Amino acid sequence: MASLQQTLWPVEEAANAASSGLKNSSTFLDNTALPIHRWFRYSAGFSALWVNEAIRSVPKQSHVQVLDPFAGSGSVLIEGERCGVRSMGVEAHPFVARVARTKLLWRKSPGEFREYALEILAEARERCGDAEGYPPLIAKCFPPKILAHLDALKRAWGARANGQPVSELTWLALTSVLRICSPVGTAQWQYVLPNKTKVRTILPFKAFESQVYLMSEDMRLRQRESPGPPSQLIQEDARSCSSIPDEWASLVITSPPYANNYDYADATRLEMSFFMDISGWGDLQEAVRKYLIRSCTQHVAKIQTETSPMLGHGLLAPIRKELTQACEQLAAERENHGGKKPYHTMIAAYFRDLAEVWVALRRKTSTGATVCFVIGDSAPYGIHVPVDRWLGELAIAAGFKSYRFEKIRDRNIKWKNRKHRVPLKEGRLWVAG
Repeated sequence: MASLQQTLWPVEEAANAASSGLKNSSTFLDNTALPIHRWFRYSAGFSALWVNEAIRSVPKQSHVQVLDPFAGSGSVLIEGERCGVRSMGVEAHPFVARVARTKLLWRKSPGEFREYALEILAEARERCGDAEGYPPLIAKCFPPKILAHLDALKRAWGARANGQPVSELTWLALTSVLRICSPVGTAQWQYVLPNKTKVRTILPFKAFESQVYLMSEDMRLRQRESPGPPSQLIQEDARSCSSIPDEWASLVITSPPYANNYDYADATRLEMSFFMDISGWGDLQEAVRKYLIRSCTQHVAKIQTETSPMLGHGLLAPIRKELTQACEQLAAERENHGGKKPYHTMIAAYFRDLAEVWVALRRKTSTGATVCFVIGDSAPYGIHVPVDRWLGELAIAAGFKSYRFEKIRDRNIKWKNRKHRVPLKEGRLWVAG
């Protein structure tokens, strides 16, 4: 099997090829107008257009197999199919993994899906939905009449739900309209804000019908493109990638969690609450967080005493001195803040986890493989954490050959109420194998 290195596609050339005019690779913005991608806007997504260009920039004679160990809602996998290459993805968040798997069902019959979903809609119109019995978050986000209509749709779908493609696609159609039917602050980011209001909402039956037609049309359009081999999404831990064959991937494109205290478990709390996967915020620990990279303080609140042992782990040897200094500064600084967030433990756990990811990726990639992490640095309590450099050093320690960072944009410059003024950046960490 020809590797990327054997076909003279060095990491520098890859970076230049993938950055020609696409400077927003770290955002989901482009995807909101793209078929299939727009079915569900996941707040941690990144640009499918850039992914497509990055894959297509590989020389034609290369045998390309793409891996995304933090697959999210499936952007890399969908574009891998469009580019005609084999692709596999790993996602640990159970709800998000289901979304990604469902988006990969776009090859199924659009007519059969549309007919099935519209039958569900017709049954829902005849039902009397119930606005009672939902978790408190749902009651805060939906007026009783709107919630009753959404409940009718859920009950009509649930009466037939069987895990088949048309059933799962209908589930996603309903999932996708929840936020636009709520009159409160349910924009697609981390926190739901019941005290804020939207200028415009759409009634549930109309929103669902429109989504079904959009999805079925997207399926029809995409199927005209002569798609490549189907991608595979596996729900498991990126720290092991245990289901990925050894030396399988020649190209890795991904965006791991940022070390900026973003709670990825909370990103789908509204949807999970509506489907009764959880009853409240407190359920997220067992339902989601325990499976994820430890990138927010909620993950580590109960393991602060384990900070020193984590810092002493052998995988962190290349960055231990700097990392320990940063964690000591964070531990001291937290005493000056009312919330006393355990950033020191979070940062130690984050790099401990990512060190394991690099070891797994070295095992799952072929000789000469290229890896690209879309990543940003961090400054909890105003103490800078050079994420890109430390991740690069951990990659070298895991057996990769070199790394370079390509800045896309500056961060922490827009909002006036930031608690610190440390310049931050976001970009692509290119690692050569």
